[in-house]
Amino acid sequence: MQKSRTPLMIGWEAARANAVPALIIQGIMLGLLIAYYTNHAVFSALNHLADCKRTHGLVFVIAASIAAGAFIPEIFLVLFFQRGRPNSRNLRNLLFTVPVWGFDGSLVDLLYRGEAAWLGDVVTLPVVCAKICVDQFGYNPFFAAPFGVLTYEWKNSGISMRPVCDLFTWKHYRDKIIPTLLATWAVWIPLMAIIYSLPLALQFPLFGLALSFWVLLLTYMTNRFAGKIEADAPLALATPD
Repeated sequence: MQKSRTPLMIGWEAARANAVPALIIQGIMLGLLIAYYTNHAVFSALNHLADCKRTHGLVFVIAASIAAGAFIPEIFLVLFFQRGRPNSRNLRNLLFTVPVWGFDGSLVDLLYRGEAAWLGDVVTLPVVCAKICVDQFGYNPFFAAPFGVLTYEWKNSGISMRPVCDLFTWKHYRDKIIPTLLATWAVWIPLMAIIYSLPLALQFPLFGLALSFWVLLLTYMTNRFAGKIEADAPLALATPD
C-alpha cells in the first residue's frame, strides 16, 4: 500500500514535477531583463508595452490577466492533453477562470502600484528585497495562496461550500496552503526579483508572462489534493470529469 504523503512532501513533489517549466520561464524572464538593459530594440519594444499599460490602465490589466491566466493555459490544454479537440469542459473552465484571473490580476496591479508608492519606484537592492518580502511573505501567504487554492478547490468540488468552511482552519492551512507556498516560492521568489528589477509600468506585463506557468502549478496542486492525479503524473490543467 502506498504511504500517505505529508504536506511538505506534496509541496516538494509539485516543485520537482514543475522544475523544468519553472527554469524555462525564469530563464525567459531573466533574458528579457538583461535584454531590456542592454539591447535597444528590446528596450524600445518593452517600453511600447509599458506605454500601452499606462494608456489603457485597468482594461490592459484585466485583458492581460485573462489572456495569460485563462485563455493561454486552456489552449495548451486542448493542444497537448486533448489532441486538439475542445469540448464543453473547456468552456466551463473558462467561465470559471476568466472572472477569477481578471479579479486576481487587478489586485496584483494594485499591489505593485502600492509598493511603488510606499517603497519607491526605483531599482535598488534594498527596495527590490523589500518588495519581494512584502509580496512573497505578506501578500502571498495571507491572501494570494489561500484565495488561489480556495477558488480552484471550490471548482473541483462542484461548487460546494465545504472549501469555504474549511478555509479558516489550521488543518486546511497546514495541509494545503503551506505546501502550495513551498512549491510556488521556488518559482516566484526568483521571478519577483526579476519583475521588481524593472520599472513599475513593465512589472505587470512581465507578471502576465509568468502567470501562465502559475496557473499550471496551482492546478496541479489542487487536483493533487483532490486525488484526481497522482503526484508524479504529467502536469495538466484539468482532469476528466
